[in-house]
Amino acid sequence: MGTATVDAGESRPGTMLVTMAGALNTALRDAMAENPDVVVFGEDVGPLGGVFRVTEGLQAEFGDQRIWDSPLAESGIVGTAVGMAMYGKRPVVEMQFDAFSYPAFEQIVSHVAKMRNRTRGRVVLPIVIRIPCAGDIGGVEHHSDSSEAYWAHTPGLTVVTPSSPADAYSMLREAIESDDPVVFMEPKSRYWSKASIELPVRTAPMNRAVVVREGADVSLIAYGPSVKTALEAAELGTAEGLSIEVVDLRSLSPFDDETVGASLRKTSRAAVIHEAAQFGGYGAEVAARLTERNFFHLAAPILRIAGFDIPYPSPKYEEFHLPTADRVLAALATWEW
Repeated sequence: MGTATVDAGESRPGTMLVTMAGALNTALRDAMAENPDVVVFGEDVGPLGGVFRVTEGLQAEFGDQRIWDSPLAESGIVGTAVGMAMYGKRPVVEMQFDAFSYPAFEQIVSHVAKMRNRTRGRVVLPIVIRIPCAGDIGGVEHHSDSSEAYWAHTPGLTVVTPSSPADAYSMLREAIESDDPVVFMEPKSRYWSKASIELPVRTAPMNRAVVVREGADVSLIAYGPSVKTALEAAELGTAEGLSIEVVDLRSLSPFDDETVGASLRKTSRAAVIHEAAQFGGYGAEVAARLTERNFFHLAAPILRIAGFDIPYPSPKYEEFHLPTADRVLAALATWEW
């Protein structure tokens, strides 16, 4: 499943070619080295280094009092993190796979998200819940899902997802430093994506969206694994005479109205891309929010290009379920230009 180490391939002077998994590994290492209150635990994060090797080598470096394997009980993992955070620790916990996180749903929604409000600010829970998310890895049942709408709908949670190694490092460091709980969604299909960067790096604040490709005709709004799809669609669109802007949301909650709204007002058209099912998906909130605030700037309805309204399919059918660049361009072609 790849490795979390820095890749030794080509890089620019002063930089190294780093995978997203490697950037996350370095972020955890740097955070643990700087702050002894940062602890890491979850399923198989210790000697194995995690299913995706994101925690590789950390237990050997920091010992089993700072990073350890938990029982296979997600509600227990998060419940333990709540207690530790209340007593001054900064736990970073891993759910291993997105569809494994649901047994912890009650702990996250009823306690992690509400504790600061319930205690009128007297008790903070600086917890980071790392969730490898989405599909496109050929995973079997329960190993690929897109649960972001559940978490983003829950007041009290910050929900973020990086799409590049640089953002992965920067956003995880910021999440660990936050006094509020953060659901940190890591796109599994992007763990082995590489970029030539210099670590440590700090990119835009994790609550801000960024325009990753400038354009004039339409704004493609994406996050996590769908940013790659949006960029591929933008590249294909040039052959059809379309100038496509791509906006990486990065933060699902809070939502960056300023950056995304500015892009929409520039292009007057927008489409939202995500892997989750369309009905009730996160794209519905984005479309509604942007329409409410920018209605008189719209030249056409905001589109959603998403997974189908079915349980996540088996690996054999995954390629038909996931949004593709061709599906994006086909959707854009339904507008009257």
